[in-house]
Amino acid sequence: MSQHTFKVNGHPVTVDAEDEVRVLWVLRDILGITGPKYGCGINVCKACTSHINGKAFNPCAVQVKDIAPTDEITTIEGLADTVGGDLHPMQQAWLDHDVAQCGYCQPGQIMAAVAKVKQARKAGHEITDADLDEIRNICRCGTYNRIREAIKAGAAGM
Repeated sequence: MSQHTFKVNGHPVTVDAEDEVRVLWVLRDILGITGPKYGCGINVCKACTSHINGKAFNPCAVQVKDIAPTDEITTIEGLADTVGGDLHPMQQAWLDHDVAQCGYCQPGQIMAAVAKVKQARKAGHEITDADLDEIRNICRCGTYNRIREAIKAGAAGM
């Protein structure tokens, strides 16, 4: 077993885990952070989407040995802290647009949306329908129209 040190939701953590353990299991089973969901385990459904150093990533597809001590992981639990409020504007938009049905994919959907808005702005433009088409998170309930509207509203508040 090896020790791995990095930041999660603004706090330094050190965990004992085998190098090959996926970050999703470190977050959920070792650290008790349950927002990132296990869906497929092969980087397809994206229910576990979180941020690493501000960019979307899927912790089910990354081994803990690949996380550097300087890396910072943000999960849905830490998203509001990035804006200093009770809710991030994207989380509020999700509520305002009544997006969730079962809710299982929603943490990953929100994290992907925030990363995509930031990516669009870094490229010098606001979020477009083409940008929204690039978000590949799966919603088994099919609330994609409400998701898209919530992302646009959340982007306006970011």
